Amino acid sequence: MIIRKANFDDIPCIAQVNVDSWRSAYKGIVPDDFLSDLSYEKQEMKWEKRIQNKQCGIYVAENSSGQIIGYANNGPERSGNPFYDSELYAIYILKEYQRQGVKRLIQQMVKEGMSSFLVWVLAKNPSRRFYEKLGGKKLGTQYIEIGNVNLEEVAYGVDSNHFRQKEPAPLY
Repeated sequence: MIIRKANFDDIPCIAQVNVDSWRSAYKGIVPDDFLSDLSYEKQEMKWEKRIQNKQCGIYVAENSSGQIIGYANNGPERSGNPFYDSELYAIYILKEYQRQGVKRLIQQMVKEGMSSFLVWVLAKNPSRRFYEKLGGKKLGTQYIEIGNVNLEEVAYGVDSNHFRQKEPAPLY
């Protein structure tokens, strides 16, 4: 898996991963009509704005064929929590590539200077365990409206030391 900073040419692929990931990850959690109304074209317009925002980092994961299979997006922490310098806004990987190194997307953000972060995850999303396994501390909950339904979100605070890649020991 290759991790690199996203560019404008990546926008259609990021939009596709975004829509496809939402449809697979949130089926049964988010209303079906909301998921079916998602479109690549609408997401492309949103990602064009996001990629222009110089405060945000957007990274993509490519498979060995050069296909974008995932992305992550981070930037300044938005709630005013003084203990976290960044927020992980989104991290998605196509279902067939999950559990194959998504952590490397966050490691790249850490290399770029993210020392700690807050992330909001839908409470019913089983993937939230990812943050718990990596030492994320549950900070609280809030409700967000998606598809005219109020859904609970959980905030996790994560010290980026959990994502730092240790240098391999030299071979003698």
